[in-house]
Amino acid sequence: MTTYKTIPYGIASYKTIRQENCYYVDKTRYIPQFEKTGKFLFLIRPRRFGKSSLLTVLECYYDIARKEEFELLFSGTYIADHPTPEKNSHLILKFNFSQVSPDPDEVEASFQGHAKNCFFFFGKKYSEFLDNDYFEMMAEHRKAHQKLEFLMNYASSKGLKVYVLIDEYDNFTNTILTTAGKEKYHELTHGAGFFRFFFNILKGAGDQADSGIGRMFITGVSPVTMDDVTSGFNIGRNISLLPEFNELLGFTEQDVAEMLDYYEISESDSDRIMGLMKEWYDNYRFSDRAETTMFNTDMVLYFMIRFLESGTPPDNMIDQNVRTDYGKLRHLIVLDRQLNGNFSYLSDIIRTQGTKSARIAEGFPVERLLKPSNFISLLFYFGLLSHTGTGRLCIPNQTVKKLMYEYLREGYEDTDVFNLDFWRIGELIRDMAYKEKWEPVFRFLADEVEKQTSVRDYLSGEKVIQTFLLAYLNVTDYYVTRSEEEMGKGFADLYLEPFMSKYPDLKYAYLIELKYISRGEFSDEKMKEQLAEAGRQLAGYAADKRVVRRSRGAALKCLTLVFSGWELKAAEAYKHHGT
Repeated sequence: MTTYKTIPYGIASYKTIRQENCYYVDKTRYIPQFEKTGKFLFLIRPRRFGKSSLLTVLECYYDIARKEEFELLFSGTYIADHPTPEKNSHLILKFNFSQVSPDPDEVEASFQGHAKNCFFFFGKKYSEFLDNDYFEMMAEHRKAHQKLEFLMNYASSKGLKVYVLIDEYDNFTNTILTTAGKEKYHELTHGAGFFRFFFNILKGAGDQADSGIGRMFITGVSPVTMDDVTSGFNIGRNISLLPEFNELLGFTEQDVAEMLDYYEISESDSDRIMGLMKEWYDNYRFSDRAETTMFNTDMVLYFMIRFLESGTPPDNMIDQNVRTDYGKLRHLIVLDRQLNGNFSYLSDIIRTQGTKSARIAEGFPVERLLKPSNFISLLFYFGLLSHTGTGRLCIPNQTVKKLMYEYLREGYEDTDVFNLDFWRIGELIRDMAYKEKWEPVFRFLADEVEKQTSVRDYLSGEKVIQTFLLAYLNVTDYYVTRSEEEMGKGFADLYLEPFMSKYPDLKYAYLIELKYISRGEFSDEKMKEQLAEAGRQLAGYAADKRVVRRSRGAALKCLTLVFSGWELKAAEAYKHHGT
């Protein structure tokens, strides 16, 4: 019986991955590239892309105390055959700021406590390189910045080099910004804030002729805090948008194919799995000049561990660990319990599946966070938008689309604009999928809009209504919803593609054309004209071979919905060949 390597889902430690014989996609080829690029590096990537794991690779490679472990940890990797002169030559000082409490009343004490622990275990690990006076002096310093300054000066005086690793540098600051507000955030990152002063010491150490810092690598999910605490990260190089580091984190399609081959997945299953994972997990591109798209690391491992255990895809294609919490965006789209302009931008992005511009800001302070271009940049850094290689940004995959639909619904609920019985709408969509009962879905939504008058101010125009429907048709996962997708020499408003990989017995697929007539222009004659035009458009869409193929045997139904203002005036099925 073949014994396969373990899938390292949820394991960030490189040493653990190697010691426990877990499957590892080799990224060590980037180590020499890091050394050529700069001594102080800063990397932004979305959550669950492998940032923490990368730092543990660097920790294991450069740690002077792990010389005897090098063969054990790196045999078979690129760097084992191409070591650099700096291999096992640094003392490692590592911080993980996700371990700092984001409670504004506790944050400074928690930060100081975390730093104190890091300095203590640093001294314990490297005691053979340190004299007694080091420990005596370190004990006299109380604050993190004092300990850091002393350590750097001491290392310099002894001819030692320290590699500073900071994981999730903005974890607690982002949480404070979104939960406690700008004032508390400013206390940390501006003026005499302890966090800003900590980074001032790092910058000062890097500026010294004989610095104790040999190298530094910092990771996070946003450039905002770094811009605030350093006035533009002037202590190193931001490599986040460089095309040569596009493949640094995540898996390429070849990586995924090799993984499927290693676990001897059958050819038929392999093709199906690759198709599913490309649809749900792929299409991240971190530079507009990069040629390769990347799969999210966590999502692939999540899928694989469940498939290898059960022989079927996971019931829920979205690992809850990859969710970008709505709370991280709430303060950007809600102001004084009112939806602001950024909510409209988010709605437009969801409807068109992206943006027209691909310009990403490398950094900006919190005061400019509400600026539209910076809001879009932040969506990019969070992994909610990706470069297309064609001069625009897109929503990368179905996972992110589902999350964005949730953000819309939560935005409506958060401001008391619109609330819905999700259980009820879910049951209605199920009947739509299996029993062809499509009209109750749209009548239910129209009735709820009739009852909840606050939402009416937001439902003016075909495109706004289209986005509203997208948000609530995605309460369930019976369908992969597509909007503004080219079909039959036109662009279909909505296509509900059956999610057959999960629901192979699903009966009906839907093409939906939306028509809008302003309240002042509405007439029965105008509505008849719109219905006729919709019929012609639907006929063209339904004849597209791609639509037939994607329906995968489900009966394709073509619908027209006519709105005037917020009112649903007509809901009709169009008869086409094959119905």
